[in-house]
Amino acid sequence: MSDVSRLPGSAHHYWQWQARAACRDLGSNRFFHPAGERGEDREVRDEAAKQVCAGCPVRAACLEHALTTREPFGVWGGLTEEERRALLDDRTPARVRQSA
Repeated sequence: MSDVSRLPGSAHHYWQWQARAACRDLGSNRFFHPAGERGEDREVRDEAAKQVCAGCPVRAACLEHALTTREPFGVWGGLTEEERRALLDDRTPARVRQSA
């Protein structure tokens, strides 16, 4: 579950980017894996999601949202949860990671 304390608020301008997202009408199955999905099935699904993201006009805003809210699941802005976690780890100074 997302940490809602990091959400930007209910103001419309914080969420406008979602209306222009390439994934808007595609459903969530391509972007969120079912419980227990592993291996090639997961890689194929993730790659299909990333292909949608690659041509998305709001990819950067989507990724920034996922990083800011620490979105724990799914492909957001072209990155899987593991890729986002690694990116956040690279952004976090070692002394902060050690104290967590």
